[in-house]
Amino acid sequence: MAQRAKKIYLASECDEAAEPAALRSFTQPWLDLNEKVVLVTGGTGSFGKHFVRTVIDQYKPRRLIIFSRDELKQYEMQQIFPMDQHPFMRYFIGDVRDRDRLEMAMRDVDYVIHAAALKQVPTAEYNPFECIRTNVFGAENVVSAALRRNVRKVIALSTDKAANPVNLYGASKLAADKIFVAANNLAGADGTRFSVVRYGNVFGSRGSVVPFFQKLAQGGAGELPITDPRMTRFWITLTQGVNFVLSSMEMSRGGEIFVPKIPSTTITGLASLIGPALGQKVVGIRPGEKLHETMIPADDAHWTVELDDRFVILASFAAAAREAYLNRGAKAVSEGFAYSSDTNPEKLNAQGLQLLLKEAFA
Repeated sequence: MAQRAKKIYLASECDEAAEPAALRSFTQPWLDLNEKVVLVTGGTGSFGKHFVRTVIDQYKPRRLIIFSRDELKQYEMQQIFPMDQHPFMRYFIGDVRDRDRLEMAMRDVDYVIHAAALKQVPTAEYNPFECIRTNVFGAENVVSAALRRNVRKVIALSTDKAANPVNLYGASKLAADKIFVAANNLAGADGTRFSVVRYGNVFGSRGSVVPFFQKLAQGGAGELPITDPRMTRFWITLTQGVNFVLSSMEMSRGGEIFVPKIPSTTITGLASLIGPALGQKVVGIRPGEKLHETMIPADDAHWTVELDDRFVILASFAAAAREAYLNRGAKAVSEGFAYSSDTNPEKLNAQGLQLLLKEAFA
Protein backbone atom coordinates (compact mmCIF):
# COMPACT_ATOMS: atom_id res chain seq x y z
CA MET A 1 0.00 0.00 0.00
CA ALA A 2 1.79 3.10 -1.21
CA GLN A 3 1.21 6.51 0.32
CA ARG A 4 1.24 9.66 -1.74
CA ALA A 5 4.48 11.54 -1.13
CA LYS A 6 4.08 14.89 0.62
CA LYS A 7 6.03 17.91 -0.60
CA ILE A 8 8.69 19.41 1.58
CA TYR A 9 11.42 21.92 0.77
CA LEU A 10 14.91 20.48 0.69
CA ALA A 11 17.70 22.86 -0.13
CA SER A 12 20.57 24.76 1.33
CA GLU A 13 19.26 26.25 4.55
CA CYS A 14 17.32 29.52 4.15
CA ASP A 15 17.10 29.06 0.37
CA GLU A 16 13.43 30.04 0.04
CA ALA A 17 13.48 29.52 -3.74
CA ALA A 18 14.16 25.82 -3.39
CA GLU A 19 12.36 23.43 -5.69
CA PRO A 20 9.99 21.11 -3.78
CA ALA A 21 11.11 17.51 -3.41
CA ALA A 22 9.25 14.50 -2.05
CA LEU A 23 9.23 13.85 1.67
CA ARG A 24 9.99 10.15 1.52
CA SER A 25 7.25 7.93 2.92
CA PHE A 26 9.34 4.69 3.07
CA THR A 27 6.23 2.61 2.40
CA GLN A 28 7.80 0.36 -0.25
CA PRO A 29 8.32 -2.54 -0.30
CA TRP A 30 5.16 -3.24 1.69
CA LEU A 31 5.27 -5.80 4.50
CA ASP A 32 2.07 -7.82 4.92
CA LEU A 33 1.25 -8.30 8.61
CA ASN A 34 -2.28 -9.57 8.06
CA GLU A 35 -2.85 -12.74 10.12
CA LYS A 36 0.71 -12.52 11.44
CA VAL A 37 1.88 -12.48 15.05
CA VAL A 38 4.04 -9.44 15.86
CA LEU A 39 5.92 -8.59 19.07
CA VAL A 40 7.39 -5.19 19.95
CA THR A 41 9.89 -4.91 22.79
CA GLY A 42 9.76 -1.53 24.50
CA GLY A 43 6.32 -1.23 22.97
CA THR A 44 5.04 1.49 25.32
CA GLY A 45 7.53 4.08 24.05
CA SER A 46 6.98 6.73 21.38
CA PHE A 47 7.89 4.37 18.55
CA GLY A 48 5.85 1.49 19.97
CA LYS A 49 2.66 3.49 20.32
CA HIS A 50 2.95 4.88 16.80
CA PHE A 51 3.77 1.43 15.46
CA VAL A 52 0.65 -0.01 17.11
CA ARG A 53 -1.51 2.75 15.66
CA THR A 54 -0.08 2.08 12.19
CA VAL A 55 -0.69 -1.66 12.46
CA ILE A 56 -4.25 -1.15 13.70
CA ASP A 57 -5.00 1.27 10.85
CA GLN A 58 -3.47 -0.80 8.06
CA TYR A 59 -3.52 -4.48 9.03
CA LYS A 60 -5.49 -7.22 10.70
CA PRO A 61 -2.81 -9.12 12.64
CA ARG A 62 -3.53 -12.36 14.45
CA ARG A 63 -1.79 -11.00 17.54
CA LEU A 64 0.10 -7.82 18.36
CA ILE A 65 2.16 -8.20 21.53
CA ILE A 66 3.44 -5.27 23.58
CA PHE A 67 6.44 -6.39 25.64
CA SER A 68 7.68 -3.91 28.24
CA ARG A 69 8.50 -3.64 31.93
CA ASP A 70 6.36 -0.67 32.98
CA GLU A 71 2.86 -1.67 34.11
CA LEU A 72 1.67 1.96 34.36
CA LYS A 73 2.59 2.68 30.74
CA GLN A 74 0.93 -0.56 29.68
CA TYR A 75 -2.22 0.43 31.58
CA GLU A 76 -2.21 3.84 29.92
CA MET A 77 -1.68 2.24 26.53
CA GLN A 78 -4.61 -0.09 27.12
CA GLN A 79 -6.84 2.95 27.57
CA ILE A 80 -5.79 4.10 24.09
CA PHE A 81 -5.91 0.64 22.48
CA PRO A 82 -8.42 -1.34 24.61
CA MET A 83 -8.51 -5.08 24.08
CA ASP A 84 -12.31 -5.15 23.75
CA GLN A 85 -11.95 -2.99 20.61
CA HIS A 86 -8.73 -4.61 19.45
CA PRO A 87 -8.95 -8.27 20.54
CA PHE A 88 -5.64 -9.14 18.90
CA MET A 89 -3.72 -6.92 21.36
CA ARG A 90 -1.66 -8.60 24.09
CA TYR A 91 0.25 -6.88 26.89
CA PHE A 92 3.22 -8.75 28.37
CA ILE A 93 5.06 -7.44 31.41
CA GLY A 94 8.69 -8.40 30.96
CA ASP A 95 12.26 -7.16 30.68
CA VAL A 96 14.66 -7.88 27.83
CA ARG A 97 17.16 -8.83 30.53
CA ASP A 98 14.97 -11.90 31.21
CA ARG A 99 15.64 -14.46 28.49
CA ASP A 100 13.05 -16.94 29.73
CA ARG A 101 10.28 -14.34 29.72
CA LEU A 102 11.25 -13.27 26.21
CA GLU A 103 11.17 -16.85 25.01
CA MET A 104 7.72 -17.32 26.53
CA ALA A 105 6.44 -14.14 24.89
CA MET A 106 7.80 -15.14 21.46
CA ARG A 107 5.82 -18.35 21.22
CA ASP A 108 4.38 -18.59 17.65
CA VAL A 109 5.62 -15.05 16.83
CA ASP A 110 6.41 -14.27 13.17
CA TYR A 111 8.06 -10.85 13.48
CA VAL A 112 9.89 -9.07 16.30
CA ILE A 113 10.65 -5.35 16.42
CA HIS A 114 13.25 -4.70 19.11
CA ALA A 115 12.77 -1.13 20.34
CA ALA A 116 13.62 -1.56 24.05
CA ALA A 117 16.74 0.29 25.20
CA LEU A 118 18.17 2.69 27.74
CA LYS A 119 18.52 5.74 25.48
CA GLN A 120 19.49 8.77 27.56
CA VAL A 121 23.18 9.60 27.17
CA PRO A 122 23.68 11.10 30.67
CA THR A 123 21.76 8.21 32.27
CA ALA A 124 23.99 5.66 30.54
CA GLU A 125 27.14 7.50 31.61
CA TYR A 126 26.03 7.54 35.24
CA ASN A 127 24.63 3.98 35.22
CA PRO A 128 26.98 2.05 32.90
CA PHE A 129 26.19 -1.42 34.25
CA GLU A 130 22.47 -0.90 33.72
CA CYS A 131 23.03 0.38 30.19
CA ILE A 132 25.09 -2.68 29.28
CA ARG A 133 22.60 -5.11 30.84
CA THR A 134 19.69 -3.69 28.87
CA ASN A 135 21.27 -2.66 25.56
CA VAL A 136 23.89 -5.40 25.11
CA PHE A 137 22.78 -8.38 27.18
CA GLY A 138 19.18 -7.57 26.24
CA ALA A 139 20.10 -7.79 22.56
CA GLU A 140 21.72 -11.17 23.16
CA ASN A 141 18.57 -12.37 24.93
CA VAL A 142 16.33 -11.24 22.06
CA VAL A 143 18.53 -13.13 19.60
CA SER A 144 18.54 -16.29 21.72
CA ALA A 145 14.78 -16.27 22.29
CA ALA A 146 14.04 -15.60 18.60
CA LEU A 147 16.27 -18.47 17.52
CA ARG A 148 14.68 -20.87 20.00
CA ARG A 149 11.17 -19.87 18.93
CA ASN A 150 11.96 -19.91 15.18
CA VAL A 151 10.80 -16.32 14.66
CA ARG A 152 10.73 -15.44 10.97
CA LYS A 153 12.41 -12.03 11.13
CA VAL A 154 13.79 -9.69 13.78
CA ILE A 155 14.64 -6.04 13.20
CA ALA A 156 16.35 -3.92 15.85
CA LEU A 157 16.19 -0.14 16.22
CA SER A 158 19.62 1.45 16.43
CA THR A 159 20.82 5.05 16.52
CA ASP A 160 23.20 7.41 14.77
CA LYS A 161 25.17 7.42 18.03
CA ALA A 162 26.27 3.84 17.25
CA ALA A 163 28.38 5.13 14.34
CA ASN A 164 31.85 6.05 15.65
CA PRO A 165 30.47 6.23 19.22
CA VAL A 166 31.80 8.76 21.71
CA ASN A 167 29.54 7.81 24.64
CA LEU A 168 28.50 4.60 26.38
CA TYR A 169 25.00 4.64 24.95
CA GLY A 170 26.39 4.73 21.40
CA ALA A 171 28.98 2.08 22.21
CA SER A 172 26.33 -0.21 23.70
CA LYS A 173 24.14 0.18 20.63
CA LEU A 174 27.10 -0.52 18.35
CA ALA A 175 27.66 -3.74 20.30
CA ALA A 176 23.96 -4.57 19.92
CA ASP A 177 24.14 -3.91 16.16
CA LYS A 178 27.07 -6.32 15.89
CA ILE A 179 25.12 -8.93 17.87
CA PHE A 180 22.12 -8.75 15.54
CA VAL A 181 24.22 -8.83 12.38
CA ALA A 182 26.29 -11.80 13.58
CA ALA A 183 23.16 -13.64 14.76
CA ASN A 184 22.49 -14.60 11.14
CA ASN A 185 25.51 -16.90 11.34
CA LEU A 186 23.81 -18.79 14.16
CA ALA A 187 20.47 -19.08 12.37
CA GLY A 188 21.61 -21.09 9.36
CA ALA A 189 20.35 -20.77 5.81
CA ASP A 190 16.65 -21.14 6.66
CA GLY A 191 16.55 -19.75 10.19
CA THR A 192 15.60 -16.42 11.69
CA ARG A 193 16.76 -13.35 9.77
CA PHE A 194 18.16 -10.47 11.85
CA SER A 195 18.63 -6.89 10.63
CA VAL A 196 19.01 -3.36 12.01
CA VAL A 197 17.59 0.07 11.20
CA ARG A 198 19.57 3.18 12.09
CA TYR A 199 18.19 6.71 11.94
CA GLY A 200 18.57 10.11 13.59
CA ASN A 201 16.43 12.35 15.78
CA VAL A 202 12.69 11.75 15.78
CA PHE A 203 10.44 14.81 15.78
CA GLY A 204 8.23 14.79 18.85
CA SER A 205 9.57 11.62 20.45
CA ARG A 206 10.11 11.42 24.20
CA GLY A 207 13.35 13.19 25.07
CA SER A 208 13.57 15.03 21.74
CA VAL A 209 14.75 18.64 21.69
CA VAL A 210 11.59 19.65 19.77
CA PRO A 211 9.07 19.26 22.65
CA PHE A 212 11.72 20.71 25.00
CA PHE A 213 11.98 23.87 22.90
CA GLN A 214 8.20 24.02 22.54
CA LYS A 215 7.70 23.75 26.30
CA LEU A 216 10.15 26.61 26.91
CA ALA A 217 8.55 28.78 24.21
CA GLN A 218 5.03 28.16 25.51
CA GLY A 219 6.14 28.70 29.10
CA GLY A 220 7.28 32.25 28.48
CA ALA A 221 11.03 31.69 28.31
CA GLY A 222 13.05 34.60 26.99
CA GLU A 223 15.64 32.46 25.21
CA LEU A 224 16.34 28.92 24.04
CA PRO A 225 19.52 27.06 25.02
CA ILE A 226 21.75 26.21 22.05
CA THR A 227 24.62 23.80 22.57
CA ASP A 228 26.62 25.07 19.60
CA PRO A 229 25.45 27.22 16.65
CA ARG A 230 27.35 24.95 14.24
CA MET A 231 25.57 21.80 15.42
CA THR A 232 23.58 19.85 12.80
CA ARG A 233 21.14 16.98 13.16
CA PHE A 234 19.23 14.50 10.98
CA TRP A 235 15.43 14.56 11.34
CA ILE A 236 12.71 11.97 10.77
CA THR A 237 9.06 11.76 11.83
CA LEU A 238 7.57 8.86 13.78
CA THR A 239 5.42 7.96 10.76
CA GLN A 240 8.49 7.79 8.55
CA GLY A 241 10.34 5.78 11.20
CA VAL A 242 7.58 3.18 11.50
CA ASN A 243 7.22 2.88 7.72
CA PHE A 244 10.98 2.58 7.38
CA VAL A 245 11.08 -0.30 9.86
CA LEU A 246 8.25 -2.12 8.10
CA SER A 247 9.67 -1.71 4.59
CA SER A 248 13.19 -2.62 5.74
CA MET A 249 11.87 -5.76 7.39
CA GLU A 250 10.21 -6.80 4.14
CA MET A 251 13.40 -6.05 2.18
CA SER A 252 15.81 -7.70 4.62
CA ARG A 253 17.74 -10.82 3.78
CA GLY A 254 19.67 -10.88 7.05
CA GLY A 255 22.65 -8.91 8.35
CA GLU A 256 21.82 -5.48 6.92
CA ILE A 257 21.89 -2.11 8.65
CA PHE A 258 19.31 0.08 6.90
CA VAL A 259 19.81 3.86 6.91
CA PRO A 260 17.08 6.20 5.55
CA LYS A 261 17.76 9.21 3.38
CA ILE A 262 16.44 12.03 5.55
CA PRO A 263 17.09 15.78 5.72
CA SER A 264 19.22 17.61 8.26
CA THR A 265 19.34 21.12 9.66
CA THR A 266 21.23 23.25 12.14
CA ILE A 267 20.02 23.43 15.71
CA THR A 268 19.81 27.22 15.38
CA GLY A 269 17.43 26.87 12.42
CA LEU A 270 15.18 24.61 14.47
CA ALA A 271 15.22 26.99 17.44
CA SER A 272 14.41 29.97 15.20
CA LEU A 273 11.36 28.18 13.82
CA ILE A 274 9.97 27.12 17.19
CA GLY A 275 10.73 30.39 18.96
CA PRO A 276 11.21 33.07 16.29
CA ALA A 277 10.94 35.91 18.81
CA LEU A 278 13.17 34.28 21.41
CA GLY A 279 16.86 34.80 21.92
CA GLN A 280 19.36 31.95 21.74
CA LYS A 281 21.90 31.30 24.46
CA VAL A 282 24.95 29.12 23.69
CA VAL A 283 25.40 26.70 26.61
CA GLY A 284 28.09 24.42 25.14
CA ILE A 285 28.13 20.80 24.04
CA ARG A 286 27.32 18.31 26.77
CA PRO A 287 29.70 15.43 27.58
CA GLY A 288 29.30 12.60 25.10
CA GLU A 289 27.57 14.79 22.51
CA LYS A 290 28.74 15.24 18.91
CA LEU A 291 28.78 18.44 16.87
CA HIS A 292 27.45 16.56 13.83
CA GLU A 293 25.75 13.19 13.47
CA THR A 294 27.12 10.39 11.33
CA MET A 295 24.97 7.45 10.29
CA ILE A 296 27.44 5.81 7.92
CA PRO A 297 31.15 6.20 8.74
CA ALA A 298 33.64 6.25 5.87
CA ASP A 299 35.05 2.95 7.13
CA ASP A 300 31.73 1.29 6.23
CA ALA A 301 31.64 2.61 2.66
CA HIS A 302 33.12 -0.61 1.30
CA TRP A 303 30.05 -2.55 2.48
CA THR A 304 27.40 0.08 1.65
CA VAL A 305 24.99 0.23 -1.29
CA GLU A 306 22.52 2.96 -2.17
CA LEU A 307 18.86 2.69 -3.14
CA ASP A 308 16.48 5.53 -4.07
CA ASP A 309 15.32 6.16 -0.50
CA ARG A 310 17.92 4.48 1.72
CA PHE A 311 21.42 3.17 2.18
CA VAL A 312 22.13 -0.42 3.17
CA ILE A 313 25.27 -1.40 5.08
CA LEU A 314 25.76 -5.06 4.26
CA ALA A 315 27.43 -7.64 6.43
CA SER A 316 30.95 -8.51 5.35
CA PHE A 317 29.94 -12.15 5.00
CA ALA A 318 26.87 -11.39 2.82
CA ALA A 319 28.27 -11.58 -0.72
CA ALA A 320 25.04 -13.07 -2.06
CA ALA A 321 23.00 -10.28 -0.46
CA ARG A 322 25.20 -7.68 -2.13
CA GLU A 323 24.55 -9.20 -5.53
CA ALA A 324 20.84 -9.35 -4.80
CA TYR A 325 20.72 -5.66 -3.93
CA LEU A 326 22.74 -4.70 -6.99
CA ASN A 327 20.37 -6.74 -9.13
CA ARG A 328 17.38 -4.83 -7.75
CA GLY A 329 18.93 -1.49 -8.75
CA ALA A 330 21.19 -0.60 -5.85
CA LYS A 331 24.58 0.91 -6.57
CA ALA A 332 27.77 0.85 -4.55
CA VAL A 333 28.71 4.14 -2.87
CA SER A 334 32.03 5.77 -3.67
CA GLU A 335 35.17 4.93 -1.73
CA GLY A 336 35.42 7.01 1.42
CA PHE A 337 31.70 7.89 1.36
CA ALA A 338 30.23 9.00 4.70
CA TYR A 339 26.67 10.00 5.54
CA SER A 340 26.85 12.88 8.00
CA SER A 341 24.42 15.64 8.97
CA ASP A 342 26.85 18.46 8.13
CA THR A 343 27.61 17.21 4.59
CA ASN A 344 24.13 15.83 3.87
CA PRO A 345 22.99 17.35 0.53
CA GLU A 346 19.37 17.44 1.72
CA LYS A 347 18.97 20.31 4.17
CA LEU A 348 15.69 21.77 5.38
CA ASN A 349 14.88 25.42 4.89
CA ALA A 350 12.30 27.21 7.06
CA GLN A 351 9.36 26.04 4.95
CA GLY A 352 10.59 22.45 5.09
CA LEU A 353 10.99 22.57 8.86
CA GLN A 354 7.47 23.95 9.25
CA LEU A 355 6.02 21.19 7.10
CA LEU A 356 7.97 18.52 8.94
CA LEU A 357 6.76 19.84 12.30
CA LYS A 358 3.18 19.83 11.02
CA GLU A 359 3.59 16.24 9.82
CA ALA A 360 5.13 15.16 13.12
CA PHE A 361 2.36 16.56 15.30
CA ALA A 362 -0.59 15.88 12.99
